[in-house]
Amino acid sequence: MELVINNLSKTYANGTKALQNITLNIPTGMFGLLGPNGAGKSTLMRTIATLQDADEGSITLGNTDLLKQKDEIRKVLGYLPQEFSLYPKVSAEFLLNHLAVLKGLSNKKQRKEVVEALLHKTNLYNHRKKNLGGFSGGMKQRFGIAQALLSNPKLIIVDEPTAGLDPAERNRFYNLLSELGENTVVILSTHIVEDVKELCTNMAIINQGQVLLKGNPIQAIEELEGMIYQKTIEKSELNTYKQEFAVIAEKFIQGKPVIHILDKSNPGNGFKAIPADLEHVYFSNIFGRLQN
Repeated sequence: MELVINNLSKTYANGTKALQNITLNIPTGMFGLLGPNGAGKSTLMRTIATLQDADEGSITLGNTDLLKQKDEIRKVLGYLPQEFSLYPKVSAEFLLNHLAVLKGLSNKKQRKEVVEALLHKTNLYNHRKKNLGGFSGGMKQRFGIAQALLSNPKLIIVDEPTAGLDPAERNRFYNLLSELGENTVVILSTHIVEDVKELCTNMAIINQGQVLLKGNPIQAIEELEGMIYQKTIEKSELNTYKQEFAVIAEKFIQGKPVIHILDKSNPGNGFKAIPADLEHVYFSNIFGRLQN
């Protein structure tokens, strides 16, 4: 099963070009989607989730046209948006059962088996009688995945799923997604670059509605090896270095800026070569200009 997006475009009424000829082939497995705020990620997610229409282009899942056969796609779609609400005064078991009815699971015995299996899968079974208003952020996200799996989906979309989660909850959540990705197309939109490196076999970086890079995260990192340099400078020198070099990242350590630059050859001048990582790939596509 493969999701194929071809020349997808969307312009809003205010003139914002949210998507510009987006073309991606997304196979079974975990696919990472990276980009800054306003890059078009959420527009792309909502379009794939059949929540809004594109102006041009096509999206197919196998032999199904997502833009024309929305009801068919919704039967095999699991969607976890960036923000979602839960009824705080009902239990996880009650709401999941209710949502299963809405999904068409009319057989009571079958529905009970599915609900219990999903509560076990998301490690919520021991909390099934607890009202959702008392759930932690991680538990709510796991419940979100449980409801997304009610239809045994072939396509799962998760938009910024770990915002606000502590590291332990984030790991549990991603372990679950990785397991699902063995047999399903899972699209993960996130700001956490390192998570894409660890979880995804394929990725894309988009900005201003355009695809800047697509491919394997590890291969993308390897292509930058030997071109990333670091130097600690004075704060007053920062603008000068930005004008002279392709500064793709900066951070303050003990009150002084540490800059990372992208350069094909050793720039000298006190710069030290460092290993490339996926953040360098990301920033070099968003901000970088390669020095000769």
